[in-house]
Amino acid sequence: MKIVIPGGSGQVGTILARHFHRHGHAVTVLSRRPRPAPWRVEPWDGRTAGAWVAEIEQSDVCINLAGRSVNCRYGPRNRRAILESRIRSTLLLNEVIASLQRPPRLWVNASTATIYRHALDRAMDEASGELGGDEAGAPDTWRFSIDVAKKWEAAFFATSTPSTRKIATRSAITFSPDRGGAFDILSGLVRRGLGGTEGPGTQYVSWIHEADFARAIDLLIAREEFSGVVNVASPNPLPNRDFMRALREAWGVRAGLPSPGWLVELGAFALRTESELVLKSRRVVPGRLLDAGFRFLFPEWPEAARELAYSSASSRRARS
Repeated sequence: MKIVIPGGSGQVGTILARHFHRHGHAVTVLSRRPRPAPWRVEPWDGRTAGAWVAEIEQSDVCINLAGRSVNCRYGPRNRRAILESRIRSTLLLNEVIASLQRPPRLWVNASTATIYRHALDRAMDEASGELGGDEAGAPDTWRFSIDVAKKWEAAFFATSTPSTRKIATRSAITFSPDRGGAFDILSGLVRRGLGGTEGPGTQYVSWIHEADFARAIDLLIAREEFSGVVNVASPNPLPNRDFMRALREAWGVRAGLPSPGWLVELGAFALRTESELVLKSRRVVPGRLLDAGFRFLFPEWPEAARELAYSSASSRRARS
């Protein structure tokens, strides 16, 4: 297959490009800042049509991951960039794909598990999950993230593409041992003795191992019955206190300094990010994947954390 990944130069895009490249597929990443890679990388700005359209025309699958990182402070400029980078690139791809003589047979567009409400009481699947944004007392930053997700999906499904199947993936945090990723950042805190419970510790963490993320995308490509929204997450989200405990155990660290809510807020401000990424409960389960018989290699976080810690340590030793 030929697979094109707009916005594929980040962590998740690299996971997918590496996976498809390893399995012999022709991969093209569209990037605003092209850099050498084992696969083809072509420039695009996510705003205007250009030479990259020919890549889409000749592709079998388009996987759009374009969007400014949410790992930042939600000031007015960043809010505008987060929203516009997602909406404009998605609307542009809608326009381009709808006009092609030979469009890709599948377009997967990133979405986010953040779209569901702050959930402590029950899990959220695609059929019964409740979208957030109307919770009493929810911080403005939480409402902003949910609003972005809703508008992003609305832009994706706004245009009919009869020859192209569409799937919006409501993905949890994807963990890989790559440097600079979420696992690397959290592991750094653990190794420095700062990996205790964050906030109340009752908020759920939805997650997925990189191997299962890539395999889930393989399934969505292969199974024609999939369209619409699909949750891409482990079937076993867990409370933050259990999540952090398992991560400490994976690294052989006995204890970690807990971070109460006020300290999480202070730390987020110092790191120029938002506490919403830690304090909002994401209790998301992959109902449609499970119904289709998808079997996770890493359904439980302790096993996933051990494998990721081993791979991360091995990579660090190889670099030294």
